[in-house]
Amino acid sequence: MAMTDPLGDMLTRIRNGQRAKKDSVLSPASKLRANVLEVLQREGYIRGYSEDSSGKHPALRIELKYFEGEPAIKHVARVSKPGRRVYSGSKELPIVRNGLGITIVSTPKGVLSDAEARTENVGGEVLAEVF
Repeated sequence: MAMTDPLGDMLTRIRNGQRAKKDSVLSPASKLRANVLEVLQREGYIRGYSEDSSGKHPALRIELKYFEGEPAIKHVARVSKPGRRVYSGSKELPIVRNGLGITIVSTPKGVLSDAEARTENVGGEVLAEVF
């Protein structure tokens, strides 16, 4: 069966992996997923990620991060879904938890966090929020 929301699937794998106290999780590879993981790594929510080609299809191994036994990611949610896309200009980008969290935005300049998008003065599709 075809997957309708690949990015939502990856975020759910991260959420489930952290609840199960896993060191890492696997997710099918794609450029969008890798770009979102790059933002999460830059912002300090995951330890890192790498290509895993041991299986039949290429995958991404996501190294989860914990602080004093608690997951670094308390909440991760998909904002723009396949049935309802959400777009925002650079001035209207949502602020998550008074700046303690981030919004991941797909812009013409690539996938950026909300702070980077404001600095670059670009808007785009609001992919997810993380805190």
